[in-house]
Formats: sequence, structure tokens, C-alpha cells
Amino acid sequence: MKSDYKEYASEWRIKDVVKKYSDYISYPVTMDVKKEEKPKDKEGKVIEDAETITTIEEQTLNSMKAIWKRDKKDITDEEYSEFYKHISHDYTNPLERLHLSVEGILDYKALLYVPSNAPHDMFMRESKVGVSLYVKNVFIMDDCKHILPEYLRFVKGVVDSSDLPLNVSREILQEDKVLEKIQKNLVKKVLDLLKRMKEKENEKYLEFYAEFGKVIKEGLYSDWSNKEKLADLVLFESTKTEEGKYTSLKDYVAGMPEGQKEIFYISGDSRKAVENSPHIEKFKEKSFEVLFFTDPIDEFVTNSLTEYDGKQLKSIGKGEFELEETEEEKKKKDEIKKEHQSLLELIKDNLKDDIEEVRISNRLTDSAVCLVSKEGGLTPQMEKIMKSMNQEVPKSKRILEINPKHLILNVMKGIFEKDKKSEKLGNYAELLYDQALIAEGSSVKDPVKFTKRLSELMVFEGSELSK
Repeated sequence: MKSDYKEYASEWRIKDVVKKYSDYISYPVTMDVKKEEKPKDKEGKVIEDAETITTIEEQTLNSMKAIWKRDKKDITDEEYSEFYKHISHDYTNPLERLHLSVEGILDYKALLYVPSNAPHDMFMRESKVGVSLYVKNVFIMDDCKHILPEYLRFVKGVVDSSDLPLNVSREILQEDKVLEKIQKNLVKKVLDLLKRMKEKENEKYLEFYAEFGKVIKEGLYSDWSNKEKLADLVLFESTKTEEGKYTSLKDYVAGMPEGQKEIFYISGDSRKAVENSPHIEKFKEKSFEVLFFTDPIDEFVTNSLTEYDGKQLKSIGKGEFELEETEEEKKKKDEIKKEHQSLLELIKDNLKDDIEEVRISNRLTDSAVCLVSKEGGLTPQMEKIMKSMNQEVPKSKRILEINPKHLILNVMKGIFEKDKKSEKLGNYAELLYDQALIAEGSSVKDPVKFTKRLSELMVFEGSELSK
């Protein structure tokens, strides 16, 4: 052997190679192993003064126990758990397992596990998938990315195929039709397992979702062929759930009141931020449930999951809404719009560098103002995500909506009727815009200017009250 490869003739290296690649083949791999030991006396004690004796004995290097090829009824829960710990290097028991034996057009066996805890590197770029590929009990490779899609990378286990050649390479696997069919079948089986868990063992599913819900959502925009199955698996908090509790899209649709045609959601950084958002006020009043999309990945989900059960998903932070308005309500809204049209145009003119339009809102009940995006526009959360990824964010102006029932509108109208050129109107317009930014969790453009105007307003109000 070449000097660079002499280690492969050493005993420890041979053992290591056999253990890694041939541990589960059904025939024994043996080797003569040299042993050096001191003799023992009649009582079995080592004679320390005696010379060391060298012996040669035949040793079997592989276990020959391919657990995935055994009948399920002959394998105990303890054996399943021990094998999981062996291949995953995890000290906890798995949450669920899937043992498959497929014969016919395809011939393969698989033993897959759903872990109890997410690995620390699950969201790292260099993270590895947990499934190893075997061919006829011979180890081919671990971290086989062609067995399951990336969003199921948390699954651990082995797949053993009899239809692949022993010399198969990673490059060949990329275009192998057999492995493509195996992957399609395994994805279906894993998703069916999760669905059964969700329907029959909900507490266990909630444990799973707390650890792996984010990666399941990845599948919604990467696996179009299974989008409907994945949509049944995702969960969200909402205006009708307690903190830490979830609802599914199926349950949401089942609870929709008569007349509601869309599935409403709001995006934000946290539950606290979205449940106190001005955008949600009218929906609460009408008892329309609103889903909370608070994971960063939810913004990407909405780009692919546009509907569920024939109901469109609609952001309450975009576009306009007509929430079961009566003809009388619509007529009154048009009258208010006409009454305040000149004032709205003045506010728009003062904020022309930041907003595209000022309009009367039909989604506010208590708050004075809110900012909404155009239909199809980027939400503030998506802009933050894009900036954090060092992506260029196109400059866009949003729409300022004003609550027609709020006292501030009448105050501004009174000032406007007395003096259309009053400096106070410009200050009020700026304060309204800053207030809308703060309410959605964004930063004001000029904090110093904002605090100065707010202080001046407080002083003015205080002096008016003291008269």
C-alpha cells in the first residue's frame, strides 16, 4: 500500500470502516484480531510477573442487526428507542416513529423518527438532514438530502433500497427516478403521520408544533404538491385564542359567521403588538376572528398560501374593507368623506413625502389613525425582513386612515374652518402620522421633532383648561 494509505491496514481503521459501512449486512464480517494479555492463575487473577502472551482470535466486526428489516411486532419500544438514540446521538426518546416495508414496483424499507426536541442547528445554513441511505444493508451516505425535502430535515432515520446500485453517488441520486418515487411516498407517509397525531393526539402534536412548526411552514412555499396537506397542519394564535393557544385554518373556517367570505390575518412582531393594533378594532366589534401571523416566516407563507377551502386569506393591514356595511352606513360614510374632503387633502399635502393618500377609515373604532398598505404592497414586517437580509427595499408610500368618529377630526375641522392656513393643522397632521407609526411598532422619522410638537400641544391644552 502507498504510505499515505497504510492506516487502512491498521486494526482500528478496518474496524471503523466495517462498522460504518457494513454494520447491518446480514452476513458476519470477521477478522483475526491480535490480543496481548498476561496469563491468569486458577482463580482467574492476572499473574503480574508473567510474560505477556500474544493470541490470535477471530472477531465479528458487524452487528448484523438491521432493525428496519425485522417485523414490527418483534421489536419492542425500547429497541426502537435505543436505535433512535444510536443514529441521532440524542439522549431523549423520539416523539413518534414510522416503520415502513414497501414491496412491489418499489422495494425499500424505512425506519423514520420524529424527535422530541429540535436540534440546535435546525436553522443554520450548514445543518444536516437526519436520514441515512442504505442499499441492501450497506451504508451509502448520511445527510442524504434526496430522501426527504428540506422542510422535513428534522426527521431522523434510515432508508434501505434494493433498487439502487451499491456504487450510487450523490450526483446520480439527484436525477434518480427510483429515489424520486421513494421521496414522494415518504413525504406522504410523514405528513399522514403528523395529521393523525394532530387529530388523535392533539397534546402530542402541540409539543411537536412548538418545536417544528416553523419548518413545517417552510413547506407551504417550497412544496406546492403537498400545500393542502401542509395547510391542515399549520396553527396560529388569533383574537379568539388565549395566549399560547392555537387554532387551525380548518377550525377558523368552521367558526366563520354567516356573511364572512375571507380569512383575515394581521402580521406583526408579537402577539402583544398585533392584538392591540388599531387595524383590528372593527373586526373585534363584528366578532370576526383574526389570525396572528407573528413568525417572520409567516410573511413568506402568505405569498403561496393565498386561500384555504375556497376562502381567500386577506391581510387586515392592506387595502379597503366593507365589513357588512348597511346601505345607511355606506351613505353616512360618503357624507363624512365629502364633509371632510378639503381637510383630508390638506393633511395629504402636509404629508406628501410619506403617504400616498388620506381617507376615512371603516376599520377604526377607538384609535384616531392607522397606516395601511396598498393591496399587493409590502407590509412593514416584510420590509424589516428584507432589510435584515440586506435586500433592497423599494420605496413605497402607504395610506393614512382617519377615524371619522374620533374627536381629533372635529378639532382639526374646527381649526380648518377658522383658518385654513393655520400652522397647527400641519403640526396635527405630522403628529397623526407619527402616532400611526408608533401604533404599528415603527419608529418616527424625527423623534426630537415629535416630542417637541407633543409638548407644545400639551402646554396649549393645559393653558386652555386653566382659563
